[in-house]
This record gives sequence, C-alpha cells and structure tokens, in this order.
Amino acid sequence: MIASPQQNYVTAEEYLQMEEQSDIKHEYIDGYIYAMAGALDPHVTIAGNLFALLRNHVRGSGCRVYIADMKARIESLNRFYYPDVMVTCDRQNRETPGYKRFPCLIVEVLSNSTEAFDRGDKFADYQTLESLQ
Repeated sequence: MIASPQQNYVTAEEYLQMEEQSDIKHEYIDGYIYAMAGALDPHVTIAGNLFALLRNHVRGSGCRVYIADMKARIESLNRFYYPDVMVTCDRQNRETPGYKRFPCLIVEVLSNSTEAFDRGDKFADYQTLESLQ
C-alpha cells in the first residue's frame, strides 16, 4: 500500500470529499493520502471467499460484512484504511455510509508488496479499535 504520499496535509473531511470523487482508492494516515495499488487474482479470490463465508455466517444477525471498498476509520489515530474484509455489528455504523468506525473483525489478505505494513503499523493501528474482537 505505501507509496509516496501527496505532499500537502489534508484534513479528514477534505480526504473524504476527495475520495468520493476519485477514480482510485487512497488510504489516509494522519493528514497524508496514499494511493492504493490494485490486487491480483489470488488476493481477490481469497477476499471474495472470506466475504461469502462471513456473510452467510452473520445473515440475520444484524451484522454487516464489507469487502474492499469500505473504509475503516480509526479516529483516535487519524487514519482511514480499506480492509480487504470487515465485519461490523454496531448500529452506530449506519450513521456513516462511507466508512465504519466500530468494526468487530478486520481481515487483510497479505501480498508481497503490503505484508510488512499490514503485519506492522496497520495491524498495530487496528488493535487500537475497542470494537475489534
């Protein structure tokens, strides 16, 4: 995921507005925006299979499963990430259709290019979410 950030600091609100208009996805880390690369077939297949299994598992429970295009917001750290798969059961998430603040499960499918970041800083960031189980 990590590439060169855009050089100008932007607020979370500016990021969200820009992201609504963008043709490509960006993650947001403390005021800086990072373009995301596309995924390869194995990555997409694994994420899709997990999504299908989880969706069937939570059906009728009030929980929702999201894949790839839904942002997770870590407000305390000023971050927005796009997890490969995310589950949320908190009704407060209905208030924010473009991102979710209270996920109970986050899955990142590891790729050679993202593994170090996903296992390192991003994993540590996710662990700050009190809703994460």
